[in-house]
Amino acid sequence: MNLAFWLKRFSRALYFGLASVGSVVLLVTFSPLVSWWGTLLAGSWTDPKGDVLIVLGGPPLSDGVMGYRSYLRSEYASWAYRDGFHQIILSGGGSPIPIAAAMKDFLLCHGVPADVMRLEMRSSSTRENALYTKALLAGTSVGRLVLLTSDYHMFRAKRAFDKVGIHVLPRPIPDVRKRVTGFASRWGAFINLLEESSKIGYYWTRGWI
Repeated sequence: MNLAFWLKRFSRALYFGLASVGSVVLLVTFSPLVSWWGTLLAGSWTDPKGDVLIVLGGPPLSDGVMGYRSYLRSEYASWAYRDGFHQIILSGGGSPIPIAAAMKDFLLCHGVPADVMRLEMRSSSTRENALYTKALLAGTSVGRLVLLTSDYHMFRAKRAFDKVGIHVLPRPIPDVRKRVTGFASRWGAFINLLEESSKIGYYWTRGWI
């Protein structure tokens, strides 16, 4: 009798588990959930102009080459530079090559002059992006600051900068918005949104946002 009871409970749990997985598959694949979620985290899409553009690097690949997120942010930074920014701060560490250095090479190849770029190459997290950029800016008159990062990352990034006393205007770029158009890439975007939401919760509990 005990065996039959536990088999029944297992079957019920399996049924609800499979039903839940199926529901998630349907939501991610056929609903606007991922697009809505990414847009919510992005906030305003006003593309503000300013004096200093702060660009956050994403995780590098194992050999120090830029990953997709850093490439996309660098590409949009090269376009944003034409809006009249006087200085670009590239923030991101890593080894063997700091991601900020790789992003600088990319921007140089796209016509951005070396003398307008400053590198912050110690950070390994969004909080450190904010802290080390603040140290880089200390004692200088910088003017209007604009923050550029991926759409889904902007919610946490802007608040992390605000928390350390750096007021930035958000300039999100379409990352999830691009990937949501393809069924295969949509799942990668969904995983990024799950990870980012957990990080938002962690930052909130630590008082970093």
